[in-house]
Amino acid sequence: MQSNGDEIIELEWAQTNTDYPFHPGQLSDGTLRFISLATALLQKPSAPVMLFDEPELGLHPNALNVLAGLFKQASYHTQIIIATQSATLLNNFDAENVVIINRNNGESMLSRLNEESLAEWLESYTLGELWQKMF
Repeated sequence: MQSNGDEIIELEWAQTNTDYPFHPGQLSDGTLRFISLATALLQKPSAPVMLFDEPELGLHPNALNVLAGLFKQASYHTQIIIATQSATLLNNFDAENVVIINRNNGESMLSRLNEESLAEWLESYTLGELWQKMF
């Protein structure tokens, strides 16, 4: 990464065993999304809250596990709010860290999951599987 002096960051990647650099236009959308999300999460803390809407879009399922780790790491210094429909991403978090938002009579109703009340279910299912079956 280098600045060209106009406050624009230029990116290029080198592949092992080749001198040919890759530029962003040669990378998949999912790769670019992951790099963007990781860059945002690995910055020095500057915002008290960071909001991510469906960060799973376009990402390989295995990348979601890495991304979840980055969310957890960033949550030590910044409040992280994630809106997701991904069972795979949800599986990386504990029930008490999940808030469900339902629309009821035109109002948004928030409820925090309770690990104790789900304990019996969590013996047989992952949190993501429960989300798909129950919510």
